[in-house]
Amino acid sequence: MKRLLKSSVNRKLCGVCGGVGEYFDIDPTLIRIIWVVAALCGTLGFWAYLLCALIIPNDVEIK
Repeated sequence: MKRLLKSSVNRKLCGVCGGVGEYFDIDPTLIRIIWVVAALCGTLGFWAYLLCALIIPNDVEIK
């Protein structure tokens, strides 16, 4: 069973991009670039990241 969790290994700030990358089997760097572009185009990317950082659980809490 696959779950979306914040990464403790691939983390730069909160581990959201690393967790999304691990969930979809995509390079986390690509997710980070997309998120930065979204944040620079408007505040939606910033608020989405902040919301995900608060809602998505850490992977160390589950194990």
